[in-house]
Amino acid sequence: MKKRVFFLVGPPGIGKTTIIAKTAATVKAEGYTVGGMITQESRLCGTRVGFSVTDVYSGKQEWLAHVNYETGVRFGKYHVNVEALDAVGVKAVMFALENCDVIVIDEVGPMELFSANFRMATRSALQSSKMLLGVVHWKARDALIDNAKSREDAEVIDVTYENRDRLPEELATRILALLSAKAH
Repeated sequence: MKKRVFFLVGPPGIGKTTIIAKTAATVKAEGYTVGGMITQESRLCGTRVGFSVTDVYSGKQEWLAHVNYETGVRFGKYHVNVEALDAVGVKAVMFALENCDVIVIDEVGPMELFSANFRMATRSALQSSKMLLGVVHWKARDALIDNAKSREDAEVIDVTYENRDRLPEELATRILALLSAKAH
């Protein structure tokens, strides 16, 4: 079975989100549409203070979690803003399902999994026939993650210092070949 789902895994800071962004940019430059969500950490004076969620297609951004939030689900030193995740991230994934050639979900991780709507959107993306490029939290244990990683049409790619620089081009080449074959 051809792989149409590509999940990156690896420790924090290894470059997974950078790989996703570069791959998406290359695919877009070839005339295909890419939508979905990217989660990025935010730092203040070198210390991580939170995470933002960005709609890949529109560029809309909200705080997903922050150390200064006092409401929301507590996760470590952060409070998770599930409403922002639903309004930006989930909405972006659902838009991509209907309107884009490639869906990006970065990341399927513990904070995102607090949202039932995120779980539903991720399941819908997996059940679709669309190309899916995502990040799965490297240590999280959850039935949704386990099922996603074990799908026949999924490939899990371990990001390392040795392969991270070549992965954007390799992934873009594979995705573009699959999209081109699908169009014919």
